[in-house]
Amino acid sequence: MAERPLDEKTVTTLVAEATAAPSMHNAQPWRFRHLSDERVLQLRADPERAMPRSDPDNRALHIGCGAALLNLRVAAVHADLAPETTLLPEPDDPLLLAAVRLADSVGGVRDEELARLHPAIRQRHTSRHPFAEKDIPEDVRTTLQEAAAREGATLVFPGPWHADTVLDLVRDAESRDTMAPDADEDLVRWTRLGAEADTAVDGVPEYAFGPRRRDGKAPVRDFSGRRPVADRGTTAFEHTPHLALLSTRGEGPADWLRAGQALERVLLEATLADLATSLTSHALEDRELRRLARDPASGIGQVQMVLRLGYGPRGPATPRRPVRDVLEIT
Repeated sequence: MAERPLDEKTVTTLVAEATAAPSMHNAQPWRFRHLSDERVLQLRADPERAMPRSDPDNRALHIGCGAALLNLRVAAVHADLAPETTLLPEPDDPLLLAAVRLADSVGGVRDEELARLHPAIRQRHTSRHPFAEKDIPEDVRTTLQEAAAREGATLVFPGPWHADTVLDLVRDAESRDTMAPDADEDLVRWTRLGAEADTAVDGVPEYAFGPRRRDGKAPVRDFSGRRPVADRGTTAFEHTPHLALLSTRGEGPADWLRAGQALERVLLEATLADLATSLTSHALEDRELRRLARDPASGIGQVQMVLRLGYGPRGPATPRRPVRDVLEIT
């Protein structure tokens, strides 16, 4: 039986759920193009939303787009479609990051492991609040590690010495930013203060900053920088934060896209397990510091993201661009 073109409502819904993904500073560096006759949804990078100061290689841009791609796959399976994904399908077009053919599912068979993640797409939010001093059960850790492995990545829960090293690297990155001129250029561009926070469609609004850290070791970036934010307050964070390091074996655009998909799969699994999550790439934005974040025992793999996991408030939803601004249908 010949496949019929997908209706615009279905395509719009898929893109809306794809764009619920996290991205560095919530810059949302993606665009989508639906080729109606081919039932192909293309994911493209938006170079106008790149961060040359913090992300000169566009590594974080690819990771954010990879997270959106995972959401797209989950949403497609939920809609009884069978997403057939090709990464970097045209080498001469580096902005074309992925092509997803949205085939009809055959005989009602679908990837149930992906489908069950669908409710978490809208529930997942980045939390910059304190988490409880409570351990994460071993079976939950195993589930998160398996989620990363399904996307070709590795999730490691560092031991105390390694975790302290990562926290030191985060503090080192913060110190370097304090001393370097224009180091906060990207942060200032992508944060929304005052009345702008109420109407923003991208960036990190002040209501999502969380409180300032008065005590504790949790690696939480202060998005206010040196700018005053009314009614924010300070509080103590956890002294023993639960960190996880997401790594890939290789280093390049395809690896970064896989890392983004693995990252979002882990975050959705964590959300279903009632964990709050936040991300930090602060120590990974500097190449010298990034190499030091590797597992000291094996020394292999490329660390792509540091996750902070725990039990606490999930944080508010951050704004998203309207689908009409990121989707083209041809």
